[in-house]
Amino acid sequence: MTKPIPSVDLRMPTREGVMRAADKIAQILPQTPLLPLEMPNGATIWCKAESLQPVGAFKIRGAWHRLTDLDEAQRAKGVVAVSSGNHAQGVAWSARRLGIAATIVMPNDAPAVKLAATREFGAEVVLYDRPGGESRDAVAAELIARNGATLVHAFGDPWVIEGQGSTGIELAAQLQVLTGSAPSRIVTPCGGGGLASGLALACPEAEVIAIEPDGWDDVTRSLAAGQIVAVEPNPPTTACDALQTLATYPINFAVMTANGIKALSVSEEEVRAAQRLAFARLRLVVEPGGAAGLAAVLSGKAPTDGATVVILSGGNVDPEAFAAVISEA
Repeated sequence: MTKPIPSVDLRMPTREGVMRAADKIAQILPQTPLLPLEMPNGATIWCKAESLQPVGAFKIRGAWHRLTDLDEAQRAKGVVAVSSGNHAQGVAWSARRLGIAATIVMPNDAPAVKLAATREFGAEVVLYDRPGGESRDAVAAELIARNGATLVHAFGDPWVIEGQGSTGIELAAQLQVLTGSAPSRIVTPCGGGGLASGLALACPEAEVIAIEPDGWDDVTRSLAAGQIVAVEPNPPTTACDALQTLATYPINFAVMTANGIKALSVSEEEVRAAQRLAFARLRLVVEPGGAAGLAAVLSGKAPTDGATVVILSGGNVDPEAFAAVISEA
């Protein structure tokens, strides 16, 4: 069962909050499918296709839960978010539907498809120089100080964590219908730990395994060390732009440690192989970061059984980049 969570500055997310978020999301979005996938070794896993959300990623869940809980005064001042693209689209989509002004701080090297989609949803985009080391948090703080907007953090926010956890409520109900059992294990891509934290709250009896790209394994190293550890200096280039988080936040670390979440990393080659498998077997376009969980299962790093669920967390990838990946031998 879920253990007590150590106290941190913000209110802590709860399973009750996850359930409330799931109810809110069920009123506006159809469930994404839970698809069986036979692996090359003959094992069957279940894939939660969050890449089919209206914004192409699970991030719409946390954004909707957060923005719908803002009071009228907060809504009038707008929101600010920081994202490489998927959270940006989730916030922009939710803000447009609710009539809230949204400003998104995005890296100037974000995939063009994510930048374009965020602007199409009506958000103002403010670029920062990620390769040059500019602080996105400092840019966001300046914007918030200027107009009093509410920060909608991509992972270190209790509402966002609860919203992402609604994924687990859905998949557990779907798996029960399809197999008569609850999920024994959930393998999920991990950036800052918002989705992993939410899944642990939603499915406390399941083993949750968080998957990061090699060299961006701050959560893996933090859980092993028993304290928050940032990525090493000069981390390697990765195609998993959605998972490039320098360090998790205390609120996420508290939830993950309290619930016994495990973590590991995968290589760029393993991620590309997972993208190809998802396209060939499921007919799904999955972005590199969104395929990290499948990469861990396909490579044999994460164990499986008949009740293992893998989260395909996003599908926002530049067409040229995706075409190059699936054309590899």
